[in-house]
Amino acid sequence: MNDQPRRRPAKPHRRPQKDPVRFLAFEVLRAVDERDAYANLVLPPLLKKARAKGDFDHRDAALATELVYGTLRRQGTYDAIVAACIDRPLREVDPPVLDVLNMGVHQLLGTRIPTHAAVSASVELARVVLGEGRAKFVNAVLRKVSADDLDGWVEKVAPSYEDDAEDHLAVVHSHPRWVVSALWDALGGGRAGIEDLLDADNERPEVTLVARPGRSTTDELIEELGEDNSLPGRWSPYAVRMAEGGEPGALTAVRESRAGVQDEGSQLVAAALAAAPLEGTDARWLDGCAGPGGKAALLAALAADRGAALLAAEKQPHRARLVERALAGNPGPYQVITADGTRPPWRPGSFDRVLMDVPCSGLGALRRRPEARWRRRPEDLEGFAPLQRGLLREALKAVRVGGVVGYATCSPHLAETRVVVEDVLKGRGGAPAEAEWIDARPLLPGVPALGDGPDVQLWPHLHGTDAMYLALLRRTA
Repeated sequence: MNDQPRRRPAKPHRRPQKDPVRFLAFEVLRAVDERDAYANLVLPPLLKKARAKGDFDHRDAALATELVYGTLRRQGTYDAIVAACIDRPLREVDPPVLDVLNMGVHQLLGTRIPTHAAVSASVELARVVLGEGRAKFVNAVLRKVSADDLDGWVEKVAPSYEDDAEDHLAVVHSHPRWVVSALWDALGGGRAGIEDLLDADNERPEVTLVARPGRSTTDELIEELGEDNSLPGRWSPYAVRMAEGGEPGALTAVRESRAGVQDEGSQLVAAALAAAPLEGTDARWLDGCAGPGGKAALLAALAADRGAALLAAEKQPHRARLVERALAGNPGPYQVITADGTRPPWRPGSFDRVLMDVPCSGLGALRRRPEARWRRRPEDLEGFAPLQRGLLREALKAVRVGGVVGYATCSPHLAETRVVVEDVLKGRGGAPAEAEWIDARPLLPGVPALGDGPDVQLWPHLHGTDAMYLALLRRTA
């Protein structure tokens, strides 16, 4: 007899199963990290390709979208939770591993996916994209995370509000501390307002359409969308909100550039500039930083209604092509050129109205581009500062005496908004500008909570728009 113990047969090797939804979401997260890509530019073509191949249905696309944006929005909170579950500094975890972990944490704490499904699907993804060894690490971490819910974890990893208010808000609401500080300074007020704003930054924004006047109507858009998937704009007479989402590019008016996708805050900026009171001629308008073309298209339509012509200038050639596409078919006279607004080819005093929507940090659009909060640094504002001031100075030179300039940014940071305007008016860094403020508030009729003026700051939590800023100035000499 053989008394040797019998060996158990080895488990058959099982190849990891590729989940197309989670694999696609992981691809997008890696593109955001490795290439500084934006999810709103990377995700749609990947979803379109997957649907065309028959790999995705509507629910698959919705889950992939939720995994990408939910993970990016909550990255700061999830990083803190993962850090509490590992025995090494978070910076020593390879970025692809952290992407899989954070996407798993989001499924556990930010969705209704059952715990066992969230863990097993994340581990399976790890086997596919990271290998068996790292998959075991992912499994161990996520099992620790699954021991509590989001509120419980936040209570563990966030400092108390009383001990460190800004750091508490940063962890709880998943914003870098410096962004919390900057937004709080711009907003003013107490705790409730800043928490409402940070919460709004983490909500999925509605898709808002603009019916370009003279080319389309809100009634046309509502009719094609159907009453169940359409809501009127809150403030802009040209806006229609898509209640249930969907593909805007499928709409006839959008395909024909008679309508477009445009946040209501951007619509209000263009409409306010067009509505500013003006004496004398009103024949030539300029959009000095026109790319990608949303405001230019609305301005061109409004100008055409008055027999005015729009010149749309954009420094980057590829963005100038986007402007051309947005303005295609506009009935009024317009021209698109590739030009640098700080070294303009036009003569001083050539225009009656000028819009300068300057490059900025983009902190006003964190709902749409959540990755920007992790990508930006405080020192980035120092790089934008000379450009913003230079563009505003040239805008004031480009407009005639008595003409109007609109200075706009998609950022509420004071260093990019009122400070820029005040510096230019007072001549800091150059000669004082011969210009005066126009109260912009009456030019946004019906919009509440616009502050003391004369400039206007819109807010996601108060207005349901991006945090657009607008200052209107009239050249006096």
